[in-house]
Amino acid sequence: MVVEDGTMDWRELITVDPKVCHGRPCFAGTRVLVSVVLDNMAAGVPNEEILASYPSLNAAHLRAAIAYAAELAKERVLPIPA
Repeated sequence: MVVEDGTMDWRELITVDPKVCHGRPCFAGTRVLVSVVLDNMAAGVPNEEILASYPSLNAAHLRAAIAYAAELAKERVLPIPA
């Protein structure tokens, strides 16, 4: 779902539950880790291939993963060597 400012409200599609996937962020109603999808995207795996590998997901889940990563990037800065 897109909110008023045009960003994706990833909270509807990504959950953290200590009883599911050891409390790591996964897509609601699945055991698919958000980090796995983001790793695939970062590696250049086409969206169609990711969705074929995880049939419980759809394009909205992929957008939610990116929105979630963007939110995390606002909160934490990783040092980058010069």
